[in-house]
Amino acid sequence: MLDGDLKAELEELRKENAALKKRVATGITMKVSEKGALSIYGMGRFPVTLYKHQWLKLLGMYDDIRAFIVANDGQLKTKA
Repeated sequence: MLDGDLKAELEELRKENAALKKRVATGITMKVSEKGALSIYGMGRFPVTLYKHQWLKLLGMYDDIRAFIVANDGQLKTKA
């Protein structure tokens, strides 16, 4: 390899390493499943997997979900 190629590869590896470290810091990762769904890892023992239309429907309910959490705060538990 030429010196320029090595430097470019090193820079690419540094970027990948930084992205991986950021992912580990949040503990939440995303992946497209074999069937084409979006899986979110790091929220519990198993991934949360929904298809695109299901995620979009859920995200569209953001305000309703937040209001429900506030209204039912006393009944809802938080995992320590």
